[in-house]
Amino acid sequence: MPKLSKATASSHQGFPGFADAYEQEIGDWTVTIEATLADFDLAPFFSGAPNDQCQGHHLGYVLRGKFGVRTAGGGEEIFEAGDAFVIEPGHTPLIFADSEYVAFTPTKEAREESAVLMPNVARYAAEHGIELPRPETSSS
Repeated sequence: MPKLSKATASSHQGFPGFADAYEQEIGDWTVTIEATLADFDLAPFFSGAPNDQCQGHHLGYVLRGKFGVRTAGGGEEIFEAGDAFVIEPGHTPLIFADSEYVAFTPTKEAREESAVLMPNVARYAAEHGIELPRPETSSS
């Protein structure tokens, strides 16, 4: 049976000062373990997506700290350590310092999200003098 841990993840991507993420596709799901290092509204990273929002479905669990989303209507939903969550399309993530969560996203949606997100992350990093490390990948 497939499983994921930080030690076995096929991909490790850091965004210095903001997040440290371990990810792997397992069947039709992309599983992410992410530690967040700063308070930050990720809305700018979804520029170019439909309605400039994440269109993915996510299931998850907050391990420590908190994680949140801003919905299409402008409301906010905050999940704290010990909370399981279900997030529908039409949101932007809110991250908080010293937090960690696990998220499960249908792989097709995760790939679509990444296609929008990563160019915006790279642009933000360049504009703010942040050097992004190359993603670490393994063939496990």
